[in-house]
Amino acid sequence: MEKGQISGIELIEAVDEKVKDIRTRSLDISFNELLGMYEDGELVVDPEYQRLFRWSEGKQSRFIESLLLELPLPPIFVIELADGKYELLDGLQSISSCLHFRGVLHEIKKEDGTHCELKLSECDIVENLNNHTYQKLPTALKLKLKRNFIRVEVIRKESDPRLRYYMFKRLNTGGEGLSDQEMRNCTIRLLDDEFNKVLIKLSKNEDFKKCISTLTEEKIKQKYDQELVLRFFAFKNYRDNFTHDVGDFMTEYMEVVSDPNIDEITFNDLEEIPVFTKTFKILQNTLGNYAFSRVNEKEHFVSGFVVYHYEAFTLGIQKHLNMIDLSKEGIIERLKKEFLLIKNDSEFRSITTGGGKNTPGALKKRIEFVERRLEDIYGSR
Repeated sequence: MEKGQISGIELIEAVDEKVKDIRTRSLDISFNELLGMYEDGELVVDPEYQRLFRWSEGKQSRFIESLLLELPLPPIFVIELADGKYELLDGLQSISSCLHFRGVLHEIKKEDGTHCELKLSECDIVENLNNHTYQKLPTALKLKLKRNFIRVEVIRKESDPRLRYYMFKRLNTGGEGLSDQEMRNCTIRLLDDEFNKVLIKLSKNEDFKKCISTLTEEKIKQKYDQELVLRFFAFKNYRDNFTHDVGDFMTEYMEVVSDPNIDEITFNDLEEIPVFTKTFKILQNTLGNYAFSRVNEKEHFVSGFVVYHYEAFTLGIQKHLNMIDLSKEGIIERLKKEFLLIKNDSEFRSITTGGGKNTPGALKKRIEFVERRLEDIYGSR
């Protein structure tokens, strides 16, 4: 046995010890009972999570068709909350499809505020189901839907939060086509949701929103604005741990500051939020909507968002942040002039253009470039 390697018996015991920390039970629950739990608030579908419901009406319809045909269904996963309620964490698409068909899904309403019923379409096994709503179905089919059941895997409240988190992280089926940040939002609550709430709150900061206003609507829907807040704090506070994949790096940072059992790395709201606020107030007052856009050869802004500019400017001004006083006469214009000169600099263009720039070395270069240029105003420290 190699040095440092544990024996087979010790390995078995290590695995068994972790198994003890997961408390689960399996239930077979009818869809009618799930609907009642949803309406009574006993089955919680977080509003942020429910907005990730993305199945097309055709795909929803085919799921209803599968229920009527009694085809096998994958289980859904819920977590048991302290008050005994269940929070849905995996199975959003299937449960939401049923709620939509029954006309009770909160997120889909008519203009008058009443709930919408799904009208079946694109059913390809029993095509005669198309154009039917739940109310138009024969009583026998309504009863079949009500009585059909699904396996519900319950993660008990006594389970170790870290193991619950990693379990759902690996399931990775919280919604269809989720972005990295949407998946982080769905799963991180199993550790602790406080840091995630800070990210969401800061993503609504007006200066920040103006600075990233060149992002596409699709990016905002995918919570890329929240990911940018996370990116700022991850590189600001955890950059020494960045080695290769940016997505994995940001997830790791979010995990370590959210895990109540990790004390070495914490997030102090009282210190960090003012830093974020001042950073984006500076950038909004100097560069505005084009803070993270390129400048062409004619010194005109090119609309669009460049993440390398985001990293360079937000992190590059941190070294001098305490010395920047926007109330000082002429400082906004002086900073704006310097920032534009940076964007026009051929070296800066080179280190913020093209592929292969998501490396620790490239990141260091673009941050330090902005730091050095600001030393002409504030001096080296």
